[in-house]
This record gives sequence, structure tokens and C-alpha cells, in this order.
Amino acid sequence: MLELSISDPEKLSKVTHALSSKVRLNMIKLLNKENLNVHQLSDALQIPVSTTASHVRVLEEANLILTELRPASRGAMKVCTRNFDDIHILLNSTNKSSKNDLKNYELEMPIGQFVDFQVAPTCGMANQEKLLIPEDEPVYFYSPERIHTQLIWTRKGFLEYKFPIVIAPDATIKEMQFSLEICSEAPNHDHNWPSDITVWVNNVDIGTWTSPGDYGDRPGKLNPKYWAETTSTQYGTLKVWKISNENTMIDDFQLSNVTLNDVNVQRKDYVTFKIGIKEDAVHKGGMNIFGKEFGDFEQDIKLNIKFE
Repeated sequence: MLELSISDPEKLSKVTHALSSKVRLNMIKLLNKENLNVHQLSDALQIPVSTTASHVRVLEEANLILTELRPASRGAMKVCTRNFDDIHILLNSTNKSSKNDLKNYELEMPIGQFVDFQVAPTCGMANQEKLLIPEDEPVYFYSPERIHTQLIWTRKGFLEYKFPIVIAPDATIKEMQFSLEICSEAPNHDHNWPSDITVWVNNVDIGTWTSPGDYGDRPGKLNPKYWAETTSTQYGTLKVWKISNENTMIDDFQLSNVTLNDVNVQRKDYVTFKIGIKEDAVHKGGMNIFGKEFGDFEQDIKLNIKFE
């Protein structure tokens, strides 16, 4: 989700200007279905290529789309990808709502700091310099080197993490949020490779999300050179799970009816976060989890708690 605020007028103005054109809105609609190059957008919208390129530049500067130069029969072509599903705009930054008055606790957990796991080939770990362990050898997931990993992949099983909750004993948690970059795990990569990925909080199943595929059509923005030159997984999607007193959401869409009361967080000084593939999943497409030095998003696994 793209977060905008009246307190950052330059960024807000850039995005609202980009969305003020019907042509550019139609471009985003087209990119909702598939990635397209400038010539394909020009043909679909029936406007000159030069005009299309100008509109693409505006959307790119507003960070609403990503572009990549790829080889073509004549030189190179610019391929466009939509960057966000949702935009949230905060127009009143002075008179905050009661939700914004809540206190905030945040902790980022390195992806290699798992406390328990089950994995199966294809599986492995890598960092900015090399493959950390021999590929497809689950026993090496016990190696101390795992704390340095920036990319973990497995076709089966789970990874479990334990986050300390360092807030006042009498605090009341109102919302708990986890976020990380993730995708499916296919041989090399495959954009059409669904995987049913489930999250458990304190051993409670809070819902299953189906990852559409394993992305490798371009290098991840943060990937080291040695990895960018491979045909393997390159980047994922940033997903956000949010548990409140009402339900559990994923990217602001309801995922389940599980609430904070169901996961019993109020009387604990830690919370467990487990992510994996169920044995009875319909789509057993595995998963890739990205650290802050791999993929597109500079973060590990983030916990965010709002409390009063």
C-alpha cells in the first residue's frame, strides 16, 4: 500500500497529478491485467508512442509503476509494471483520530532468526555474497550461518519466529501487524505457480493466502550481482497481516474472523509467528522469504503493535 499524507505535500502532489489524467488511469487499468511495454500501451490506448512515453514517465516519477528496459528485436523496450494495489491518503495530520493516538511498538526480525522449522527440497538459503548452505539439504538449516541469510526458500514445511513484546504490563493491545516480502517457490521461477501460504500466530491459524507465483522476470532491486545474473527467484510481494478486535486482514482485505482475543496476546511477553504450507494445502507451491538485502523491499519480518 502507498501511504500519503498532507504533511508531505510534494509526494502527495506528484501522485495526485499522476492520477488526474484519464489516459494514465486507463494505463493503470491495463497494467492490472499484465505487464506491457510502451508500444503495447500505445496500441491499446490508440495514442502516439511519444505521448504514451510521456504519460509513463509521469506515472514512474510518482512511483505508481515500475519500468524496466529489456532487449527487443530493435534495440530495447521499456516494460511497465503496476507498483501498488492500494493508496491511503491522510489529509488531517493535526486532529488525529483515536486510532492515531495509540502508542506504537515495532520490531524487525531477521529472516534467519527462526526458532523452529520444517523444510524440504527445493530448499536453501543465500545472502549478499553466496549460497549459505548446500542446496536441498534440510539439516543445514540448523547451521549458525542461518542468522546471516537474506533469502530462504522451501517447497514444504514452515518457519517459526518468536518476537518479544516489550510494552507496559497494563497496556492493552488494539492491533497487531506482521509484514514481509514473499512469493511461491517454483523450479527456477514461474509467475503462474500458486501456493497456499498459511500464517499462525501463537499457534492459531489466522488464515491462508494464495501466492500467485514465483517472480523472476527481472532482478530484485536489492539483489547482489551474482544472484541477479541467475534464472532463480528474484523478488516477491510485500504482504501485511493485521489482527484486530474485529478480524484478521491481509492488505486491508478480510482474511478470517480470527481476533486478538483468539490469539491470546494480552497476557504474553512474546508472540510466535509461523508461516508455511499445510500438508493438506490445495496448492503446495512452496515459499520464498526475502530479507532486507534481497528482493524489492528493504525490510525483514516486521512486527507492529498498536496499544494504549
